[in-house]
Amino acid sequence: MISPTPVWESLSCFHSAEMAQKYLKKCYQKLSLKEADVQSYNNCYPFIYYLEQGELYFKQALITPLSIQPILLFYGYIHLIKACVLTIDPFYPQNTSVLAHGVTSRKRKKQQYSFLKDEIKIQKNGLLSHFAQEMFHVKHLEAEKFQMGELLSQIPEMNDTFQKVLNKRTQFPLAQHDQTLAFSDEILDHYHMSEDRFVHFIKEKTDNKLEIKDGRQLIVKQKQWDLPPIRLDIRNNQFSLSADRSEASTLPEPIIHYLLLYNLSMIARYETEWWSELLKSNATDDYPIIKNFLGLSLEKPPVLIKNYLLSKI
Repeated sequence: MISPTPVWESLSCFHSAEMAQKYLKKCYQKLSLKEADVQSYNNCYPFIYYLEQGELYFKQALITPLSIQPILLFYGYIHLIKACVLTIDPFYPQNTSVLAHGVTSRKRKKQQYSFLKDEIKIQKNGLLSHFAQEMFHVKHLEAEKFQMGELLSQIPEMNDTFQKVLNKRTQFPLAQHDQTLAFSDEILDHYHMSEDRFVHFIKEKTDNKLEIKDGRQLIVKQKQWDLPPIRLDIRNNQFSLSADRSEASTLPEPIIHYLLLYNLSMIARYETEWWSELLKSNATDDYPIIKNFLGLSLEKPPVLIKNYLLSKI
């Protein structure tokens, strides 16, 4: 596990009201907000408090039993997300509809329940839809359903776990040099695409945020840190490409972590019997996958938030 301390040290630069106001003013000026001075002053302390409260939740999760980690991680992540939302929506929250979680989980069957096959559904209103649209320009998520296995397979650090537990490869590493990525014949074979077709596919999926050079060279532009279906493994500092072409492959990773942590927090709160049996018996493949994901969640969501905030400087 990467020590989370450097992440909080990086974010501590925003704990100064003067720094936070200057930062928010710069963000609002990019939005051509006429009241950039006023709104940056109004929002600098809420911005700081969201970051501080989120940090407290994550640090507490680090020392708490696995059984309640999902609850602390989810609410800590919510606070960090709200800090990000303030950089792009100066008047957040404008109404109560954006305060709900924005996701629902289905009623669980008592027999043969599998976490990897469990689904969540996106609601029309709530924090999820709001930050997805404001931060990542992702629209039309209402009523979309995502399986937990599909979401987990999009997280590059989980590839090793999937291979060991389920003998399933979920990511293909991309050869890289500085900001240049190269794809292999193995990827083309897996996707059943020619080189030209794959280049067209990847440009379309990444909204032309990649430059193509010499056929197989993908150039990552500066400050591009989240380019689904290309993902960044923070433990190895390695870019990889999702092996799965489901709808989940197009989601920015901060959204994926929100959905997974939401569902696990709901399970920890309301499905006590199943959750307790899972943690005590280790009887199914769900256990090592969930355990490893929660271990990753102690470090990666704050890194995603840090990358988002620092990309605006």
